[in-house]
Amino acid sequence: MKVGRVFASLSLIALLGAAGGCATLDPVAAMRESSESSVRECSEWYRALDAAIDSAGVRDAQSTRIRGFPHMRVDRFSAALRDSARTKDSTLHALAERMVDLDIAGRRHEIANLSRQQLAAAWGGSEEPDARTALAKARECARRMRDFDLDSPGATKAMLERAKVPDDYATANRVLGLYALTRIPFAAGVREHERQTHAAFERELDASAKGNVVRFSPRSRPRIDRDQVRAVLERATENPLRIPNPVDEDLDLLFALYAPSFEIETAGDFDRPGSLRWIWKHLPEVDSADPAVYRHVAYTRYKGINLLQLVYTIWFSERPAESSNDLLAGALDGVVFRVTLAPDGTPLVYDTMHPCGCYHMFFPTPRAVPLPAPPGEIEWALIPQKLRALNATDRLVVRIASGTHYVNRVYRDQDDSLARYELRPYDELRSLRQMRGGTRNIFGRGGIIAGTERPERFLFWPMGIENAGAMRQWGRHATAFVGRRHFDDADLLERRFLLDLR
Repeated sequence: MKVGRVFASLSLIALLGAAGGCATLDPVAAMRESSESSVRECSEWYRALDAAIDSAGVRDAQSTRIRGFPHMRVDRFSAALRDSARTKDSTLHALAERMVDLDIAGRRHEIANLSRQQLAAAWGGSEEPDARTALAKARECARRMRDFDLDSPGATKAMLERAKVPDDYATANRVLGLYALTRIPFAAGVREHERQTHAAFERELDASAKGNVVRFSPRSRPRIDRDQVRAVLERATENPLRIPNPVDEDLDLLFALYAPSFEIETAGDFDRPGSLRWIWKHLPEVDSADPAVYRHVAYTRYKGINLLQLVYTIWFSERPAESSNDLLAGALDGVVFRVTLAPDGTPLVYDTMHPCGCYHMFFPTPRAVPLPAPPGEIEWALIPQKLRALNATDRLVVRIASGTHYVNRVYRDQDDSLARYELRPYDELRSLRQMRGGTRNIFGRGGIIAGTERPERFLFWPMGIENAGAMRQWGRHATAFVGRRHFDDADLLERRFLLDLR
């Protein structure tokens, strides 16, 4: 009994101490008690805005909110920059600015997706501001709150400690699902899938094709040489974090230059790609009369060097059922194609997945040598094909199978097709215009598109991935059933390849 009382007393002391420590490091409380009226007002504005966003259910899940810092968000790449930010003021300020920008990017869509009445409630109800005015106020307040944080060593330390992205695996599911045991048959399934994938890449394309093969190419191809591409990336990297951040015409040029052609086996409407539209249903529909590929920028790190990644996403209306008990069928499907560039603009590695985070594959060039998997790793790096040396002007074709939309070849070809697609910002999907007025995010709670659930979720839940098979937003893609891996892990390539950046 004495031991129990002593343990209880020590536990209470520890809890009280922890609570006291948290209180001293609560940036929001510090702002509300600030002697600067503008900081207090901004803190209250963010509180009201967050309440309106949460009440309306329009929270955007692409980046992760930082506890105690309502004006900042973080992604996995930014979280990987924290150590360098601790050593130099200029990088610290630049990282804080980047995390503010991530929050503003999310709030732009959250504010757009609020009704005028909901936005007015956040404003105080005395007037009805438009989304542009509200976003400008959020941006102004975010800068004031950031400066307030950076003036406080305690807040700065808390900011860096909390700037993390939790993984997209539910550990509780793995515990309840006896993961240590159930992973064994899943591992066998993974090996069988990899065997079948390698076999598919060894077959002649024409011998296994279904329906007609239609190639969709980007609308335009810039004429540019390797030195010009290198100059674009060098200009883009002139910032304290050394992040290649091309903008405006330079970014348009790079996306057009590296855009692949998608060669699709077409046996039905489910194989016709298109833009996403809100029509009348609760699920966005694919408009195949308007072929589009959605583009956005991502980054990875290799031995302290930040590398630019160009991401292209193509959508289909569904993955049709092959039988009455097809666990993988469901509404919406797609392919995500990513290009990782060396500092000189030469492609290093291509990789693909579906928007569910499924079927992740790598296609390395000679400048990316695969590293062996650590002992016990099952889903490490599926490499069904290696590519020959490429330069900035080479054009790639991504071959996609009918129905399953599996990628079953990546190859070089200089010919474009008559069928063309338009490159559009991926961010359009975070506040997509509705026919009845207003905008709406196609991605709902946790970044999942409601209505795209697959029957496989009932079988795969012990692996810890929530709603396995459903279509997901960028930043929410867990890509391994056995182990833990995300498509946007900042060290994904560093752990799996020896890259030649010269």
